[in-house]
Amino acid sequence: MITLAHLLDPAALAIVGGGTILGVALRTPLRDLVRAIAALKTLGRARLDGDALLQQIVALGRIAQRHGAMALDRTVIADRDIAASIAAIVDGATASDVALLIRHRRHARIERHVAAAEVWAGAAELAPAMGMVGTLIGLAQMFATMSDPTAIGGAMAIALLATLYGALLANLVFMPIANRLRAQGRNEAFERARIEAPLVALAAREAPRAPLMSVA
Repeated sequence: MITLAHLLDPAALAIVGGGTILGVALRTPLRDLVRAIAALKTLGRARLDGDALLQQIVALGRIAQRHGAMALDRTVIADRDIAASIAAIVDGATASDVALLIRHRRHARIERHVAAAEVWAGAAELAPAMGMVGTLIGLAQMFATMSDPTAIGGAMAIALLATLYGALLANLVFMPIANRLRAQGRNEAFERARIEAPLVALAAREAPRAPLMSVA
C-alpha cells in the first residue's frame, strides 16, 4: 500500500524545487521577481468593483462644485490612481493632461500584472524540465550503484518522484497562480478604464479658464 511517506523524497524535491527557483531567478529581473512574490497576497482579494470608485469620483465632483477644486486637496483618497488625478486637477491640469496621466498609470499597472503572471508561468514551464533533470540524475545514480541492491531503491525513487513533483508543481501550483493573476489583471484593467471619463470631465470642468483679452 502506498502511503504519503512513500511519495516524499527530499532529494527529488530539492532538485525540482531548487532548480525551478534557480531557473526563475536567473531569467527574471529582480524587480519583477519581487513583484511576483508580493502578488501572492492579492490572490485572496475580492475582484475590483469600479462602481465604488465611480461613486467616490461623483462625491469628489460635488465637493469641487460646492467649495472649489482646492477643497479636493484636503480629501482623503485611498485609491492611488484617483488620488494622483485629483492632485493634478487641483494643480490646474487640463483634461488632456489628466487623461494621459490616467492612461499612463493604467498601462503601467497592466505591465506590472503581466510581469508578475509571467514569472509564475515561467516557473510552470521550468518545473517539468527540472523534474526530467531529477529523473536523469536518479537513473544515473541507479546505474552507478547496480552492484549495491540497497541503493537502487533510493535512486529509483528520485527518478520517479522528480517527474511527479515537476508535473504537480507546474499544474497544481504555478500555472493556477499565473492564471489567477492574469484574470485579476484583466478585471482591474477593465474596471479602471471606467474611471477615466468622469475624471477627465471633472478636470475639464475645474480647469482654470484663461482671462478674455480686452479689445482696445
